[in-house]
This record gives sequence, structure tokens and C-alpha cells, in this order.
Amino acid sequence: MHERSSVGELAEQLRRELDRYSPGGKLPSSRALIDRFRVSPVTVSRALAQLAAEGLVITRPGAGAFRARARTTAAPAGDTSWQEVALSADGAADLVPRSVDASGVLVSLAAPAPGVVEFNGGYLHPSLQPERAMSAALARAGRRPGAWGRPPVEGLPELREWFARNIGGAVTAAEVLITAGGQSALTTALRALAPPGAPVLVESPTYPGMLAIARSAGLRPVPVPVDRDGVRPDLLADAFRATGARVLVCQPLFQNPTGAVLAADRRGEVLRIAREAGAFVVEDDFVRRLVHEDAGPLPRPLAADDPDGVVVHVGSLTKATSPSFRVSALAARGPVLERLRAIQIVDTFFVPRPLQEAALELVGSPAWPRHLRAISAELRARRDTMTAALRLDLPQLALPHVPSGGYHLWLRLPDGTDETALTAAALRAGVALTPGRPYFSAEPPAGHLRLSFAAVAGTGEIVEGVRRLRTACEEVL
Repeated sequence: MHERSSVGELAEQLRRELDRYSPGGKLPSSRALIDRFRVSPVTVSRALAQLAAEGLVITRPGAGAFRARARTTAAPAGDTSWQEVALSADGAADLVPRSVDASGVLVSLAAPAPGVVEFNGGYLHPSLQPERAMSAALARAGRRPGAWGRPPVEGLPELREWFARNIGGAVTAAEVLITAGGQSALTTALRALAPPGAPVLVESPTYPGMLAIARSAGLRPVPVPVDRDGVRPDLLADAFRATGARVLVCQPLFQNPTGAVLAADRRGEVLRIAREAGAFVVEDDFVRRLVHEDAGPLPRPLAADDPDGVVVHVGSLTKATSPSFRVSALAARGPVLERLRAIQIVDTFFVPRPLQEAALELVGSPAWPRHLRAISAELRARRDTMTAALRLDLPQLALPHVPSGGYHLWLRLPDGTDETALTAAALRAGVALTPGRPYFSAEPPAGHLRLSFAAVAGTGEIVEGVRRLRTACEEVL
């Protein structure tokens, strides 16, 4: 049995048995629990730690675990209604009111209930994550001299060099900053490039987490439509002229959610249009390492073909590893680099050195290319399984583009379909979906769904999830 499920099951069993012991009473020894439940010492230790974190037990080194004494009655809740006035008054003078709405992000972060097929996940299933390689890398990193010391605020030079080589072109390590995940990097970039109240051009549809960043900073997202070849240059030029925007945020490779790749003849056009508008392009290169086996050669990052400092590049290791492996990079050229660096220092000081050292150990190990090859093959198989199942069981859901990278499919619903009703019906049928509405900064042209094939256990679960989705569609459509 998987270690994590064993920990949860043991913790639940001990939780049910706590009433056998009086407050302060001693629980069975770790050895007794190991023998009784036939689990490892690590499982017992983690289960007891979980109960301790819940305030149900107290662990005393050398003495054992004891049932915690009952908590005293909580004090009456205070009156927090004054905050409504304070928080509203805070933004009264803002040109664009700030709004912090994490709902579009939480759809991909929240774990569904047991038994629900997770078509809404934004990360690799644990079986696809390089857990053994990451654990080994972290152990080796902890033994490096100075591993727990203060790193350079810009990041370890060797890790900056690795990211620079992966971007390519003339990008150097001196133009790279190590950041704590792609979301943090995007937040830093938008704060650096646009003042509150300014417009920012975004692809339509686009990643809800980026829209949330923009709105929480008091920026005004302006949509520029995307087709199967990426953002449309003609509409991009119109949007720059109409708004006076100085920033475009785009995902040129396997765009989220459409899976589109910016066409070769559009790459130079996008950079030229931005340069003529005196604007920056924030390139969110978030899934370059989740390429499918049949994709063929990938286009270089836009930053590799940008000598003039138009592009601010964001690259991350998180999607190809684990949601907790939050190591990413910002790359920029010219005076903007110092502004990015200053904001990064003010916000977070630096990325913890042990995590940076572990990243170096991981990407430098033979396990890293093996892992990338394995997920490349597995993601292709999962994509093909989901595509075939949808075409067989749900032909009424349009699939305009089958991507060759990333971890999801983007479906258009029949006209008039109620996304909310379908999502609720699907959950009742046992499958969690991501509705399309949060991906649009303005009114969407139709209802959509984004279905992830990376967060489930395997192809069998994909087939079952599509079967459950068909049940929901029969109820709603």
C-alpha cells in the first residue's frame, strides 16, 4: 500500500480509538502499533504527528504518545463587521478596484472527495512525480557544504546558469533570477511592469491564476483572442493601439487552456508589435517539460530570439515534478531586471537554499532525463485515451485542437449549455471538472470545459471518468 494512504488509514483508526483512553492517558507504544497494524515505523511516526497537529494527542520524546486533554470552551466570537468598512474604504480611490478572488485557482488546487475522478487537477498524479529522485536529491542537497546558509538573493549561480542554458539564445546567468514557483514569478513581473489602474493585455481564454494576479494588483485585463496558432497578431496590434497597454502576458507553448502553440510566422510579429508599442511581453513558459512523445522539435522560448529586452521570461520546474517543488526563474534584459530583483527581494528575500540545492541535484542527475522521457510517453498515452473516449462517448462536445504537450484538453460545449449545472451534475456522477468561465476576462463566446488527464491514476480512470461525464451530460444537455 502507498505510504501516504497507510498514514491516513492508521491516523483514522487511532482517532476512532482515542475514547478508550482518559485525557492524559498513554497510548500504545510505537512498537506495539507497528506489530498490531503491520506498518513501518515511519508510518506510525507520521500518523501520530498528524494527530498531534490536530491537537488530539501529545507526543513526548522518550515517553510516548498521550491523549490530549479536552480544550476549554472557546471564547465568544468578536465583532468583525467593522472590517467591511475598512476594506471597502481602502480601495475607494483606486482607478481599478482591487479584487482578490482565488476561486479560479482553487479549482485546480482543491483535492476532490475520495472516489471522485480528478479531471480538474493542475499537477501530475503522485505516480507520475519523480518522488524517489526528488527525495534522493533533497538528501544529497542537505549534505552540501553551506546548504542551510543564506543564498545569493538572485539565486545560486549554478542554477541560474542551468535555467539560462535551457532558455537558450544569448540569455546569460546574470539575466536570471530564481523565484519560488511560476505564480510568484508572474506576480513579481506584473508588479514590476504595470502600475495600479493600468491595462494589461491577456490571451483569451487564459490561465485564471494570472487574471487573479492582475486584478489583485488593481490592473485591468484586456482580452486578445487566441486561435489554434496562438494569439492573433492583428488583434494584438489593435488592442495595443486602443488601450495604450505596456504589457502582454502570453503562453506561446501549449497555451493554457487551449493547448495552442504560437505559429512560427507569428513569433516575430508578436515581438515586433510589442516593441513598436513600447511594451513588454511576459512569456509564461510553464509546461515546456511536459511535451508529448509525438510532438517533434519544440520552438525556442521567445526570450531566446529577443535581443532588445522585450520579453520577460518565466520558466518553472514545478509542473514536471511536484506542486511542492516550487523552483522557477525570471529572465529579463536591461533596466527592468533590477526592478524585478528589487521586488523579489522585498517580497520574499530569496528562495530557500536547500530547495535550490535540491533542484541542482535533481536536474543534474541521470534520473532527470529518464523522468522526462517517461512522462512524455505517459502523457501521450493518456491524451490519446481521453481523446478516443470523448469522441466515442461524447461526440457532442467539440474538441477543436488536440495538443502535443501539456496535461489537459479544452472542450467547447453545445450552445446554451449551463456550465455550472453540468459541473454540478458531473460531481454528483463522481467526476470533478474545470468549467471554462474563469478562463475568460470578458464574456466567453460559449461554454467550455477543461479536462486534465495528468492528475488521475491512469488510463483506466480516464475511461471511467469520461463514462461518468457522459452520465452528467445526459442529465443536463
